[in-house]
Amino acid sequence: MISIVERTMNATELLDFMRGRRSLRRYQPQSVPQEWITFILEAAVWAPSAHNRQPWRFAIVDEQATKERLAREMGAALRRDLTADGLSSAAIDADVGRSYKRITLAPVLILVCMSLSDMDDYSDETRNDHERTMTQQSTAMAGQNMLLMAEKLGLGACWLCAPLFCQALVASVLKLPADWQPQGMITLGFPAQQRERSREPWETKVVWR
Repeated sequence: MISIVERTMNATELLDFMRGRRSLRRYQPQSVPQEWITFILEAAVWAPSAHNRQPWRFAIVDEQATKERLAREMGAALRRDLTADGLSSAAIDADVGRSYKRITLAPVLILVCMSLSDMDDYSDETRNDHERTMTQQSTAMAGQNMLLMAEKLGLGACWLCAPLFCQALVASVLKLPADWQPQGMITLGFPAQQRERSREPWETKVVWR
């Protein structure tokens, strides 16, 4: 029987580990061991999911040519959006350049997708909207598991939301199955930077009833 003291110590260790995780965007050029990627994927599929339908889907991108094509196509879409927003050419070039580097200089990309193929289909749009939200929530929890496993392995990782803004384009470039809907991208590699971060106290975000 584990005592309350031991459970508290275990919880403190886990909390310290979570506090130490950082979103890192710069990586060393060395490759990530294949076995480590499987650890990350195994962690992902043990996330909770709505109805236990496990709606997450993952595309692993480690071929440089594919990363470069994806970065070019996503950069072109970003440029169109920012131009329509009226940003200056200098600001657009800087933003597109950052995006290109983040994608092409990461040793591994994990595209995190969701699928509604196994989810419930209702006769009204309100419940269908909720079902979609539940699918997104489940997929995001799988992504969090992946980030925590990457940290445990000593890897740097960062969740990028950019695929949400050009889902059809990303799906086309990577030739994804028709029901896969890109939600985010995790860049992954051995870290080449350190970052500090802070959080507002949880007391500022909580109400007791």
